[in-house]
Amino acid sequence: YRDKDGQECDAVIHLRNGKYGLIEIKLGGDRLIEEGAKNLKAMEAKIDMDKMNAPSFLMVLTGIGDYAYRRHDGVYVVPIGCLKC
Repeated sequence: YRDKDGQECDAVIHLRNGKYGLIEIKLGGDRLIEEGAKNLKAMEAKIDMDKMNAPSFLMVLTGIGDYAYRRHDGVYVVPIGCLKC
C-alpha cells in the first residue's frame, strides 16, 4: 500500500471480521527492523480514526531470527521461519 504522500507498507492483511494489520518486510538486522517499525508507526498515525478503525497489529516480517517478539512500541517482529503451516 502507498498513499498520495509516498507513505507505504509492504502488505495489508484484511480479516473477515473487518480487522486488519499492516506489514513491513525487511530482510536484514536491527537497523532495518527499526526502520520498518518506524514506517509502520508513521502510517498508523496518519489513519483517520473517524473513518476507520486502527490496525489490529503492526508487524515487521524479517529474514533473520529464531523467534517472534513484541517490541516496546507494540510492533511485532516475526522471522519468516516462524510462518509455518
